[in-house]
Amino acid sequence: MKFKLIYPKWAKLDRQTEFHLPPHGPVVFAATLPDYVDIDFVDENLQEIDFDEAVDFVGISMMLTVQVKRGWEIADRYREKGINVIFGGIASMLHAEETMEHADAVFLGEAEGRMEQVLDDFRKGRLQHCYDFINDRPDIALVGPARRDILDRKLYNYKGVQMVDLVHASRGCRFNCYPCAVSYLGGRVFRPRPIDKAVAEIAGIDNNRLFIVDNSLAQDTKWEMDLFREMIPLKKKWCSHPIEDKPEVLDLAAQAGAWYVYQAVFDTSDYIKERIKRYHDYGIGVEGTILLGLDSHTEDDIKRLIDFLLEIELDLAEFTVLTPFPHTRAYDELNKQNRILSKNWDDFSADQVVYQPKNMSPGKLQELLDYAWNTFYQDEPQSIKMAKLFQQVVKKEMADNTFKPRDRELSGQSFGRTVTREDER
Repeated sequence: MKFKLIYPKWAKLDRQTEFHLPPHGPVVFAATLPDYVDIDFVDENLQEIDFDEAVDFVGISMMLTVQVKRGWEIADRYREKGINVIFGGIASMLHAEETMEHADAVFLGEAEGRMEQVLDDFRKGRLQHCYDFINDRPDIALVGPARRDILDRKLYNYKGVQMVDLVHASRGCRFNCYPCAVSYLGGRVFRPRPIDKAVAEIAGIDNNRLFIVDNSLAQDTKWEMDLFREMIPLKKKWCSHPIEDKPEVLDLAAQAGAWYVYQAVFDTSDYIKERIKRYHDYGIGVEGTILLGLDSHTEDDIKRLIDFLLEIELDLAEFTVLTPFPHTRAYDELNKQNRILSKNWDDFSADQVVYQPKNMSPGKLQELLDYAWNTFYQDEPQSIKMAKLFQQVVKKEMADNTFKPRDRELSGQSFGRTVTREDER
């Protein structure tokens, strides 16, 4: 069976460096397919789709809300040719009802242990319109190594530097943050993978630089510390979302190769200031993720926050505006209050104001987003800050003899991440 797996293109943010990370969802999904399936993967951000190629079945994997309209267009073209299309992925789950209008089947939930049933239905001509496993999650131990072999590795380079590979060590999140859909997508229960399996996958990745994409590593102290201990011999260098704010945890994280973290900066408190300092004390860089436009924000609050960011010496900062993605508390509350101004999903890019802020006009919040970017980077451009962060990882690699000589001439080039825009992972 020839299965064409497509990752639809999406528009970059205005302030975003033009490079692409290897997508995570498709390679995790590919690992759930049986051996008899011949997978042809296309990342439309970097490759053209050959709609005339002979295929048996098409899968469309969507992570971001801003991918959904393009995903629907792709599906419509294949279905006009009489080819069955199944959708999956985070954005398919967030936009399931609309996606069903463009699909022969929509898969909701986690695919481990489930695809044999779907493919058997396909072969027998009885494909179900919706496979809803969103509240019936498989045993986390079933998660195997992602199928990174389906990727064309040479595409994921930026100025000769290989981008980080993505990997996850857990699913679910015990937190339920206002703008985040993870509690809906993965459940409120933290589900760590068996450490031996997670570490074996990490060890097997032919890339020294990784992005551990778990929503937060700071959910179970013992598990977190055990994971870091097992990672130390691997000598990988990695970035992640928050690490628990305890000296013993940060020390192990640093030994395990923590390069930098994405840390939400939500106020100007001494706690945040000390939190950033502690990361730096252990040699861990910090990219602040700053969300503007909460109901508590006034124009003066936002300007004070930007001044504070300059004081605490963040390595990088990423600014977005509150965006009410479906199945978040933000969406439910703002929708109930009739404050969502647009449901054109192409606008839900986290750099466009699509709702009515409480304390200012939408136009003023849009201006403040520009002000935040311009002010934070006015003395030192983003490219320079990114280069300094890259130089940190080069020093770490040189210290443990894992640095690749070909990167030496590139150590001054900018390096960072693709902004994912939303916590839809």
